[in-house]
Amino acid sequence: MITQAILELYSNVTTVRTTKNDGVRTYHAYDKDENKITFDMSAVQTKAAELKAEEDAKVQAKIDLKASAKAKLVAGEPLTEAEADTLVI
Repeated sequence: MITQAILELYSNVTTVRTTKNDGVRTYHAYDKDENKITFDMSAVQTKAAELKAEEDAKVQAKIDLKASAKAKLVAGEPLTEAEADTLVI
């Protein structure tokens, strides 16, 4: 999520590389000419948390949709198109 956050916050960044030293991961951002770009890690962490929350919400929505589809099938009720799309045959 950190890499995605950097890319979304800094439009001039084209490449993000990571290094790991003694278990600590460090991120390095570069533009198209391989010039190093500085960035605000606090803002990046905030954006990464937002992206994670969005992803988690999408996963939960899919779980909820499947549960709704199952309940309707058991009850003999018609499914919405979205519910039907979640079924794996």
